Amino acid sequence: MATKRMATGFSDQVMSLVKSLRNETPECVASGVVDMSTGMLLSYETIDNHPPEVLDLLAGATLDLFQGRTVVMIEDVFKERRGITGDNHFFQEILVNSDNLTHLFIRMNEQQDVVAVIVCRKSVNVGMLLAQARRVVREHSL
Repeated sequence: MATKRMATGFSDQVMSLVKSLRNETPECVASGVVDMSTGMLLSYETIDNHPPEVLDLLAGATLDLFQGRTVVMIEDVFKERRGITGDNHFFQEILVNSDNLTHLFIRMNEQQDVVAVIVCRKSVNVGMLLAQARRVVREHSL
């Protein structure tokens, strides 16, 4: 019974994070949360309809950005050279600009395998996007 409550609590936290990101980051058109350990998009909100196959690919693309083979190799080299033995990852935030949109990916502090995804119009003030998204993520620690 406790396991079910914990899962529901986590699910509620994820949905609350997605809703807050969607409502509180400037020019946001979509937000979501990806669990890279399971390869699943846990929750999302969008103002547009997207083909299901694009949403299915989001988790895999997020995993590739943060923990693709080459990224892990780079992290391992730096860890070895710096004498670091922990499991923390170096890449914490990634900003991607496409033709019409700005995509921000932020790792959660406590759960390194959980990434918040925010998609905004290209006209967004990137400084405000970073400030607001970081604040929301910090307030919704998972």
